[in-house]
Amino acid sequence: MPTSKHPFHILTPDFIMDAVESQGFRCDCRNLALNSYENRVYQVGIEDARPLIAKFYRPGRWSDKQIIEEHDFSIELAGHELPVVAPWRNAGGESLFHYHHFRFALYPQQGGHAPEFDNLDNLLILGRMLGRIHQAGAVKPFRHRPTLDSLSFGHESVALIRESFIPAEYRESYTAVTGQLLAAIDGILSAAGLVRFIRVHGDCHSGNILWRDNAPHFVDFDDARMAPAVQDLWMMLSGERSRQIAQLEALLEGYSEFCDFDPAELRLIEVLRALRMLHYSAWLARRWEDPVFPLTFPWFNTVRYWGEQILELREQLAALAEPPLELS
Repeated sequence: MPTSKHPFHILTPDFIMDAVESQGFRCDCRNLALNSYENRVYQVGIEDARPLIAKFYRPGRWSDKQIIEEHDFSIELAGHELPVVAPWRNAGGESLFHYHHFRFALYPQQGGHAPEFDNLDNLLILGRMLGRIHQAGAVKPFRHRPTLDSLSFGHESVALIRESFIPAEYRESYTAVTGQLLAAIDGILSAAGLVRFIRVHGDCHSGNILWRDNAPHFVDFDDARMAPAVQDLWMMLSGERSRQIAQLEALLEGYSEFCDFDPAELRLIEVLRALRMLHYSAWLARRWEDPVFPLTFPWFNTVRYWGEQILELREQLAALAEPPLELS
């Protein structure tokens, strides 16, 4: 168990309230830590007003320009009256603030619960919202934020795990399956030819969508990047193939009301799933010195975890060889 202090350790309740009050607010001493591991996020009570959400960025992950570009994207979307929770801006138009070597942003509190992706009516609504988001996202590219690619999500992730984390008894098996997986990924991407990359949310799982009053609200654009449009769709699909097709058709029925979708991108769904699997393990590995990670993910980096991970990667390799989903 790591014992060294991490930079986040200075985020005491007093520090958090002082940072928020540096922007002219008066805190009422209520402070609640929310589920967040990459950054640290708190609900902070404000006198005579609704609470604010204070997000403190992990040092060294993003540059100021990359964070501001993310903010500008969500503010742009909110300007189109899309249900996006955008950061608060001060009178000078700033949304990224500095306090004692930390960078932070403030957001309005948004209530809601995770959407039911099994509900096709919900997926129709989500498709419409994503179509509108992508309609705006396609207008111009990000200049500073990265692109989702097989190098950063795949090859670099595998190299980190192979060199520093995989147990000796599993290194050969891991090297073999990831080598085959990366070759298959690169082959499919090469065969796909020219794919349109646009500004996307990047991490559209149920935890980043709050459902309220029969409508979604998209939060946490921290992973926004240039990627194919299908990156924001595939995480909403689950179950048997027939069920996924029904879910996909509901999503695209709504999506197509506002934005064209290239069916050729369906071939990328399992590629993107594979890259996410590889990237997730590497993300845990890169953050293992943060004391919160061993406490929250105690199963990671155990012999059992790596044995199961290799089996899952083999299953994903087989999924890459299957025909892509097809619309009826």
